[in-house]
Order: sequence, then structure tokens, then C-alpha cells
Amino acid sequence: MKKILGMLAMGLLISSQLQAQEKEITWYSFEEVIDKVEADPKMILIDVYTDWCGWCKKMDKDTFTDKDVIAYVNENFYAVKLNAEDSKKKFDFRGQEYSEQGMARAMRVQSYPNFVIMDAAMENITQLPGYREAKPFVNSLVALLENFKH
Repeated sequence: MKKILGMLAMGLLISSQLQAQEKEITWYSFEEVIDKVEADPKMILIDVYTDWCGWCKKMDKDTFTDKDVIAYVNENFYAVKLNAEDSKKKFDFRGQEYSEQGMARAMRVQSYPNFVIMDAAMENITQLPGYREAKPFVNSLVALLENFKH
């Protein structure tokens, strides 16, 4: 009986741990992050993409589905998807109205994919342009956070 209870407890523990693992990055809109960062300050990772960008699609398919990328991004950043060609969707930022296209231009993004990193005060820190595989992507984010803390 003790063996059965022990196995059942172990099974429940493993099951709860598997459920706790996140299956995807939590993506927010730019305007959602404006509110979130005020309530709970965190760095912001903005994935600037276009619909026609093949490397952007590869990031979505391969890198952003990696469990280590998902865990690290969700824990350390508010993640935002920003379509560099969407001129319809509007939002206010620092007293000005922007479209996603206008914000990408204001951030001086010129290639895709491009990852703009902002601090909790919503100031641009840096850009990480180009496609990145999962491990190098996490490594670059870890290094960036380490440098930012010093």
C-alpha cells in the first residue's frame, strides 16, 4: 500500500511540474505593456517583424517555441509583437499617437526580425537584429541583463 501511495504521490508531483511549464511566450500588445510595466516593472522585449519576413516566421516556429526561450523570456521580460508594416492599429505612448509602423520607425528598426530591448522606464537600451537560434538567443538576453544590472 505504501508503495502505491508513494508512486501516486510521485505521479502527481511530476504531473503538476509538467503543467507548470509554460508552453508559449506570453505576448502582449505595446499598450498592454505600458500599463503592466507601471504595476510591475520589468524589461521589455519587442519582436519587430513583418508578415513577409521568412526569418521572422522561422523565429516564431523554432526559437520562440523552445522551452528555455519561453521560460527565460516569460520570467524576465514583457514580450511584445510589433508589426513594422501595420499603420492601422494606433496607441498612445508618452503623449503621442503611434501606429505599430510608426513605433518601429521611431525605434529606428531597419531590418527584420529585430528585437528592441527596453528597460522598465520604457527607454530603448539596444537592438538585437537578425534571426537567432534558441540557445544563442537566450545567451544574448542573459548577457544583456547581466550588463544592465551593473
